[in-house]
Amino acid sequence: MFREIWAVDFEFNGAPGECPRPTCMVGRELIGGREIRLWRDELLALRRVPFDTGPGSVLVAYYASAEISCFLELGWPLPANIIDLFAEHRVETNGRKLPCGNNLLGALTVRNLAHIDAGEKEDMRRLVLDNQQWSEAQKRSIMDYCASDVTALVALWRVMEPTIDMPRALLRGRYMVAIARMERTGIPIDAPLHRRLTQHWEAIKERLIAEVDRDFQVFDGTTFKRDWFAHYLISNGIPWPHLPSGALALDEATFEEETRNHPRLRPLYELRVSLARLRLTGIQIGGDGRARCLLSAFRSVTGRNQPSASAFVFGPARWIRGLVREEQGRALAYIDWSAQEIAIAAGLSGDERLAEDYQGDPHLNFAKAVGLIPPDVRKDALSADQATVRNRCKQAVLGINYGMTEHGLAIKAQTSLLEARELLRLHKRTYERFWKWNEGTVTTALFRGEMRTVFGWRISIGRDANFRSLQNWPMQANGAEMMRIAAIAATEAGIEVCAPVHDAFLISAPFSRIDEDVAKMREIMAKAGQLVTGIDVRTDVKIVRSPDRYMDERGAPMWNQVMGLLERVERSAHDTPAPPPVALASTPA
Repeated sequence: MFREIWAVDFEFNGAPGECPRPTCMVGRELIGGREIRLWRDELLALRRVPFDTGPGSVLVAYYASAEISCFLELGWPLPANIIDLFAEHRVETNGRKLPCGNNLLGALTVRNLAHIDAGEKEDMRRLVLDNQQWSEAQKRSIMDYCASDVTALVALWRVMEPTIDMPRALLRGRYMVAIARMERTGIPIDAPLHRRLTQHWEAIKERLIAEVDRDFQVFDGTTFKRDWFAHYLISNGIPWPHLPSGALALDEATFEEETRNHPRLRPLYELRVSLARLRLTGIQIGGDGRARCLLSAFRSVTGRNQPSASAFVFGPARWIRGLVREEQGRALAYIDWSAQEIAIAAGLSGDERLAEDYQGDPHLNFAKAVGLIPPDVRKDALSADQATVRNRCKQAVLGINYGMTEHGLAIKAQTSLLEARELLRLHKRTYERFWKWNEGTVTTALFRGEMRTVFGWRISIGRDANFRSLQNWPMQANGAEMMRIAAIAATEAGIEVCAPVHDAFLISAPFSRIDEDVAKMREIMAKAGQLVTGIDVRTDVKIVRSPDRYMDERGAPMWNQVMGLLERVERSAHDTPAPPPVALASTPA
């Protein structure tokens, strides 16, 4: 397919939160054998790439967003074609248990290819990352180390190339360009406020525990007591999932799910997440006030990004998102697909009834379809009893994609086992085609030993596969495909995408352009939805103009509480007032 095939590797360093600082580059052309070695000063002197990157050539890399980030830093035109062997390794081995992980050494090991010692590789990484000046001997060692990675890359290419699905691999390569662009754009942060929170966090944390725990009485000092929490649940009549051992399930996912059912638990949930996952120093902010971290593309089994929970602003507790704020004259927009998984289920299954119900309120429409709510009742006119019925139907509609059992639905919907069983029966009767597709997809996957998305992301399926996880995998993995298609189109169209956030994007623009960019982004996301599902997938948008800050409404009460504590801590120490509590600042499209 290509006249030239260039295996390329960069070494680079840089302060946390900053764009990379290229140290050296080695490139080797696989057909003719030509090799290029360039040190930093030589790289900076070049205004264009020192090898062919046009339509007739392809750049091969391992985790290509790193190399593309160096292209962007150097101001070089980007390659027309990219094959990322990391992404292709993930496609080939996803779902398998690997002995050495998914880095370059792991990919070489699983294919019985030679590689350098892991300890030696780490020593060389530290030599590059921890220094700004090197002796001539160190420069030669670093360049040889970079060349050894290219040699490994060449060997890996020769083994993997015959089975690579080139058109789809090139699409995944384009996504790694989008990843590099999004990482470079970064998320605008209120850096001065972040520094103040970091400075006083330990004092704030102690007072926060005391304040939140007044309503729950489940902490002994700073220690969460399981028995006390169990007593609280019983006293307040709150059902809670248990582990097979009989102990309460207190993992974060379970706690978050139960918080949706019992909103009064929200402060306790936010506190637990803040104590367990929030590392304010983990958020890496550059000198330009932008938080940057590795987005970790293709890391999850569904192909979604998996950035560090402590480094990604949208990873820890929701209240911390209040730190997201643009500079004067600029605005942010948070654009997400509405009920994305239901749309995917409707589109891929070809269930016309589910697709029709999705276009309105799918939960209310299901309740109407099975006669639980009269057909002429509007959502804004529901009685209290009808709102309860809608919520139970909502739990059923959402839970179906996760293979929820009648027992799980009874707990989530806070209803009897008999009623939960009836809701599932009604769902199967109403959306018969979806159920046939869902069960057939899983059965076929178990027979073939694999499952694939519409654009070729795959998972290997072994004998110990979880049936419920397989039911949900097509929705999650095809949702990831939608995100990738939209990210490619948006970044190539010049939209400043700050970050992908599960099924949403955070974009930035000047006041004068924000409405235009939002319209363009929604059009791109609609087209991506059509490409994956074949139906119209709706989007919702929230626009925040500076000086207002972004705020997740579920985290706003905790934000205001933390700001109040910060004010009191600072007054006692420095007599410096904190900013006033914020109201939600959002402009619906």
